[in-house]
Formats: sequence, C-alpha cells, structure tokens
Amino acid sequence: MLPVIVVHGGAGHIPKDNAEISCAGVREAVRAGYAILQAGGSAMDAVVEAVTLMENNPIYNAGRGSVLNVNGEVEMDAIVMDGKTLASGSVSAVRRVANPVQLARLVMEKTSHLCLTAEGASKFARAMGVPEVPEESLITDYARMRWKKNLQPGANPVECQMGKMGTVGAVAVDIEGNTACATSTGGLINQMEGRVGDTPCIGCGGYADNMIGAVSPTGHGEAIMKVTLSRLILFHMEQGKSPQEASDLALSYMKERVNGLGGVVVVDPKGTWAARFNSFQMAWAAAQQDQLHYGLYHGEDLIEPVCTEEQKNT
Repeated sequence: MLPVIVVHGGAGHIPKDNAEISCAGVREAVRAGYAILQAGGSAMDAVVEAVTLMENNPIYNAGRGSVLNVNGEVEMDAIVMDGKTLASGSVSAVRRVANPVQLARLVMEKTSHLCLTAEGASKFARAMGVPEVPEESLITDYARMRWKKNLQPGANPVECQMGKMGTVGAVAVDIEGNTACATSTGGLINQMEGRVGDTPCIGCGGYADNMIGAVSPTGHGEAIMKVTLSRLILFHMEQGKSPQEASDLALSYMKERVNGLGGVVVVDPKGTWAARFNSFQMAWAAAQQDQLHYGLYHGEDLIEPVCTEEQKNT
C-alpha cells in the first residue's frame, strides 16, 4: 500500500471553464510527488513538491493565482508538518514569495519557531536567500477582476469565494511509513489586510502524526479553525474510525455546528486514504500502487495509470 500521496486543489464551486484545468493540475502534482516517493524520497519532499507545482499553477488560489485582499494585494499562508517528529513550520500574510510552502519548510528546518508572519516572514525569506518576486507576477487577470467585482456595495465575498476556493494541499506516506502534510493558500477574496485563516495554524490547516495519519483541508478558513478540523479528523481516527469515516464525521460536524463547507485529503500510516468534501466540488488526485485516482464531483473516482504511455516511452 506504500508509498501513497493524495492532493487537493480546493473545495467549492469550480467554474466550468476551470474544471478540466483544475483536474489536470492535481494529476500533474500527484504524479510529481509520487515519482519522489517511488525513488525512495521522503513524504515531506513529496508533499512540498506537489504543493509547489500547484502554487505555480495560476488556476489555484495559492502562490501565483492567489486572490487579492481588500487593498488589491497578495498575502499568502502555508504550512508543512512532519509526522515522524511533529516538527512543523508555517508562514502567514507573507508577500512577494513565489512558493510560500518552501518558506514554511525553511521555518521548520532553520528556526526554533513554528510560524513566522508578514514582514518577519519576508525578512527571514531574504536571510535564507529566497528570491523576492514582483507582486504583479503573482496576480492574474482573473484575481484582479474578482477583486474589483467584490469592492461593489452589496457584494458577498464569502459566497463569491466558493468559485475560487482553490487552497492547495497534499498528504503522503513514504516507504518508511513516515507521514507529512503541506497546505498553501492566498486566503479569502477581499479579506482585510493581515487576516490569517486556518492554513498556517497547526491542527487546523494541516496535521501529521505517524501514530495516526495526516490531513490537509480546504474550505472556509474561519469555520475550519473553529472546529480545528485537521486534528478533529485524526481524533476520530484515534478512536478507530477509517480516514473516510473520520473525514465525513468531522465535515458534517463543521457543517452542523458552524455552517462550514470544505473538504479534506487524509491518509493513515498503512496507506489507507480518503478525499472527502461537503462543498459542491473538490479537485483531488491520489497515487498508490502505480494507479492514479482523481475526481471533482461527489462519488467520482476516475482511475488511470500513474505512468502514461507517453512517459513510459521517454
């Protein structure tokens, strides 16, 4: 059953024009992560690579493609966690960094802290030699259009957000049985400057523990935080629930208690995985035993070989 990796490209309502590109992006990300795992790489290397690819893909609300805050600026959050040691690193409200997930990993590996924020995170990035990118390079025409639309009186950014819930994330178990998670986001459309959502908060925007499993969520950040969604799912798994049962229990609790919509990708140390959501759609993909599973709608589980004929011939 090992290794295994599962990724998501965000929960919500994905516009028809973007659905195919979103599904293609998660498949590309999961293939890249799985290649690392098959070569004997770590779960951490795999999830960071998968999320990096999705941050670089403008279709998702992370890295390039992030939504804009009320001032028309990009502020991003990311987290990583290593299930072997419970080491974690995150960044919040970080600007002008192409790949916040890589900066989060540096926080984990090069500091004694768990989270760096805003200007402090930017200073740390410069100290680590992470190149600063122009803000314009992270902003898409689509993000700018939706920012302007939501400045109008009577606009409902949270409702509108469901069209761009593309927080990205990944969970994996490597051949040594180590788990890891990574999550990255541009936040909420037209959020207040300095708003921090669930993503960089340990137990909310991600959690990994070799004793139980790993989780990466997506959805409305405030709702996810109120129920500490990632840790809640692992609590249910500690009680003997499967990844799927635990995910469904926690998502229905979030819906009932705080009217929260979202989705999750989950693995346990044996390689049992789940991709579950209570929103209209969630782009997800999983790779295990040389098979690639993916879907967008409820009940959808499409399967193709991890290695395509084209790749076999190269």
